[in-house]
Amino acid sequence: MRSALLVAGLIVTASPAHADPRSAYVTMVLQAFAAKVECPGTDVVYQDLVTKAQEMHLPDGTTEQVRKAIAFMHTGGKMGEKQADDLMLEVAVATQSIDLDQRRAGMTTWCQDQKTRLAGYIRTKE
Repeated sequence: MRSALLVAGLIVTASPAHADPRSAYVTMVLQAFAAKVECPGTDVVYQDLVTKAQEMHLPDGTTEQVRKAIAFMHTGGKMGEKQADDLMLEVAVATQSIDLDQRRAGMTTWCQDQKTRLAGYIRTKE
């Protein structure tokens, strides 16, 4: 019995990791849109966000759902559309995390960090 549990435990820990969680993607998309709003001269490369979602094996339409959820939450429901409760919660948590990061680092430093962290997903406006 013990050996069966040990073998089962080893199989679970040796299994390859699944795709990154959607919450990590939600945070990345929110960081990109926050950089567009908060950092002068910055724009979002939407198609690259879609490609990243595909690489992470997220369902088709995830980027648009996340965008709509962010818009809904950040405009008090005036734009976007309310999404599933779990997605709205992920946006709320990501919002708090990003807000804390911005206050801790200062907006100028935060914007500089995003240019490096989100290279390919944000760009300088032309």
